[in-house]
Amino acid sequence: MEIHIKKDLPPAAGQYPNRARMLISCPDGPGIVAAVSQFLYQHGANIVQSDQYTMDPAGGMFFMRVEFDLEDLNTKLPQLEESFREVADQFRMEWNIYHAARKKRLAIFVSKEDHCLVELLWQWQAGDLDADIALVVSNHLDMKEYVESFGIPYHHIPVTADTKPQAEQRQLDVIGDDIDVIILARYMQIISPTFIDHYRNRIINIHHSFLPAFVGGKPYAQAYNRGVKIIGATAHYVTEELDGGPIIEQDVQRVSHRDDVNELKRIGRTIERVVLARAVKWHVEDRILVHNNKTVVFS
Repeated sequence: MEIHIKKDLPPAAGQYPNRARMLISCPDGPGIVAAVSQFLYQHGANIVQSDQYTMDPAGGMFFMRVEFDLEDLNTKLPQLEESFREVADQFRMEWNIYHAARKKRLAIFVSKEDHCLVELLWQWQAGDLDADIALVVSNHLDMKEYVESFGIPYHHIPVTADTKPQAEQRQLDVIGDDIDVIILARYMQIISPTFIDHYRNRIINIHHSFLPAFVGGKPYAQAYNRGVKIIGATAHYVTEELDGGPIIEQDVQRVSHRDDVNELKRIGRTIERVVLARAVKWHVEDRILVHNNKTVVFS
């Protein structure tokens, strides 16, 4: 059996132990950027990157992502957050500050198809995915030996129509309280509203179609029957609406009448793995803000 050992590479965020990221969304108006910048300056922080976007400038929403360095961040961050509430209240902000050096903990759900899972494990092993893969959950045993060769716990939790509530409770139990995001890496089960509510905007799914086309099951067969000339994949946050959550990333590739369903699937697997990996990377780097059923993704 081939053994996979994660290289002990310094993570990108770990190179900057005093770096934080601030994400802000609020009604648009004058003075927001100045207020945030002045606040950080007054508290001794140095802004290293700042991005803004206004959705519908005529009375719309404002979104902002700021990276900054602050000496002795671990000690000062609680007071910084408390002090920022006055600014946030003034502009009716929804906001969060994240310590960049703290790696997010991931739980990956998978069924039988391995390509998306393998891509995430490869990127994690290479140090390109700056996160901790805490565990893998599956309703099948197919990936158990492979995942455990990375030293990652594998939890086999079978799911049937009759046992779905009990299975989801077992999943919540093994995940615990310290998982930041759940990744459905071709996990072929519908997630219940109760489960979704525990992890709102923290469950990322890969759908093997360029949404909103061909929602639901067997999208490649749907695409083939429709005679499409482009196929794609979509990474999105999971909501109660099947395949209808906020879209994070999409990509496509041209196909032709010569490509049957199996060839569409083969081509699609490459698109799926790349699109999902991008979405996960952006999430763990705090680059995504969700507003209604849309996302703002800062580069």
